[in-house]
Amino acid sequence: MADFAAANASSLDKQGVFPAQEFQQIAAAGLLIAPLSSRLGGLGLGFETGHTEELLMLLKQIGRANLVIGRIYEGHVNALQLIQTFGTPEQIEAYADDARQHKIFGVWNAEAQDGVNIIPQSNGKYRLEGSKTFCTGCGYVERPFVNGKLPDDSWQMCIVPMDEVETIVDPDWWQPAGMRATVSYKVDFSGVEVEQKSLLAQPGDYFRQPWLSAGVIRFAAVQLGGAEALFNASRQYLQKLDRCGHPHQQERLGKMAIAIESGNLWLKGAAELVDNYAPVFGGYPDDHQEQAAKLVAYANMVRTAIEQICIDTIQLSQRSIGTLGLLPPEPMERIIRDLSLYLRQPAFDAALTGVGKYVLTEIDDVNQLW
Repeated sequence: MADFAAANASSLDKQGVFPAQEFQQIAAAGLLIAPLSSRLGGLGLGFETGHTEELLMLLKQIGRANLVIGRIYEGHVNALQLIQTFGTPEQIEAYADDARQHKIFGVWNAEAQDGVNIIPQSNGKYRLEGSKTFCTGCGYVERPFVNGKLPDDSWQMCIVPMDEVETIVDPDWWQPAGMRATVSYKVDFSGVEVEQKSLLAQPGDYFRQPWLSAGVIRFAAVQLGGAEALFNASRQYLQKLDRCGHPHQQERLGKMAIAIESGNLWLKGAAELVDNYAPVFGGYPDDHQEQAAKLVAYANMVRTAIEQICIDTIQLSQRSIGTLGLLPPEPMERIIRDLSLYLRQPAFDAALTGVGKYVLTEIDDVNQLW
């Protein structure tokens, strides 16, 4: 599947196109339900202890194939983790059935000044007012989280059944240099009404730690897959042109290989910490504060380290392949555009300073910090 997606990636590098065929394959392979617990017919990937590394390797492999697909699938995994962590038994069963019916989930949390408000109505329903930006998979993600503010300014998780409501979509808002086929449009939800059952958990639960911050290891895994794809493509290009004998090329590829493998080790370390923290994703969100702080700090280290790995890989690739290697039909230029845009995740500085704050408040020796 990854090989097919990689071969087809150039045909998706345009506005208004979605990797529909790839997601048909993902659904047929059972990967849309893989994040569900074994009790619900899934594999427990990323939810049950012992399966975190499997999930990260899956996300990395999908990212290696096409970062666009990795971004959409990572959002699907995130949503199913949140549902199983915070949903009622009835909600969990209903949304698990949606996943079995091949519905794609997502988390549309970004917004501008006209963000979403959730307004209680006298009929027991809730009316949405406002818009979300970066709505990845718009038109194909049928069960997105569309979180918003309640009248008391608290933040409420809300899942909108997109196939049952009418919204105003602005495709012109999405004019990116990379990640074009994520179709991450702006969507106006004003006037949409949802039932009580569409609201998940209590206000503010979305921000509960360590899981809000620990989840960054998912997108870091996808990004590392993009760096692997760039490494592979650059190496194959140099081999094709018989440019492997130059010591400077050997040095650059050696540095890239070290960077990629260090990223794999970061993911393994993160998976081990997550699995050791709780039996299931979302376990002990209000207890075990010391272990939770450690997990958040480590996840932020992983995110920071893998971002730098990707940046270094991009620079080394560009120096190795030169201008000619950045022209079609070679894939390197597209991968660089996609990866550069995907790396721009929010709150980078806060994540890095959070690591520093954690280590400065701990008194354990360095070999006992993690």
